[in-house]
Amino acid sequence: MTALAYIEGLAYWSRGLPSWSAARDYAGGAEALADAPARPSPQLLPANERRRAPETVAVALDVALAACQAAGRDPATLASVFASAHGDLAITDYMCATLAADPRAISPTRFHNSVHNAAAGYWTIGAGCMRAATAISAERASFAQGLIEAMAQLGDDAEAVLLVGYDGEASGALATVAPSVGLLGGALVLSRTPRAGAVRMRAQLRDGAADAGGALTRRSQGNAMAAMLPLFDALADASARVRLAAGAGRVLELELAHD
Repeated sequence: MTALAYIEGLAYWSRGLPSWSAARDYAGGAEALADAPARPSPQLLPANERRRAPETVAVALDVALAACQAAGRDPATLASVFASAHGDLAITDYMCATLAADPRAISPTRFHNSVHNAAAGYWTIGAGCMRAATAISAERASFAQGLIEAMAQLGDDAEAVLLVGYDGEASGALATVAPSVGLLGGALVLSRTPRAGAVRMRAQLRDGAADAGGALTRRSQGNAMAAMLPLFDALADASARVRLAAGAGRVLELELAHD
């Protein structure tokens, strides 16, 4: 059984490649930007909240807004799916270490940022969005499973859905069992009806191995969300097919038709 969607807008952020245009240029052989910011600055949040937000929230909101803008969609009108393999591992490590050493010293701010749907919560508040927001975690298969969820919502009569994949740096003891390096985010606005300039995407679950990807995948392969990057490599070089890790020997095979 196959599902069909159209990619209306996409966005990307990693250190040195703070936009989809920079990532696409890098995939085509350009250098990363030496003067790029070390941290995203999500404009949906007030300045104080922007400074306090964890890096994982910052990158998720940055790419989410950029994808909506690229699609010409009002963020407040879109259902959303946020996929992260681990949530914020640095905060989780802090929580565990503090609970073990001095439970009364737990920061309330860090506590509310420790939940896996923190980015989705910030997004709905910042965007003023009352539509459904879903948070998904499936380790290396998180992005593919998030894409399946987004396409299922399109099949259930949603006009368009925002999909965001993101993960940050692991630290402390957790880094030995759930490794992740760097900061990475990517987002797609998917619709069920064709629009000029949109990439048609047909998806099907199959047995098999995921594709190795290209330059973007190699550059950020240590990040827990790197399994989404073969799709971004395929979009950058207008490939016709790509397979993403979907868990337990399964792949999500995507056929892409570029205008």
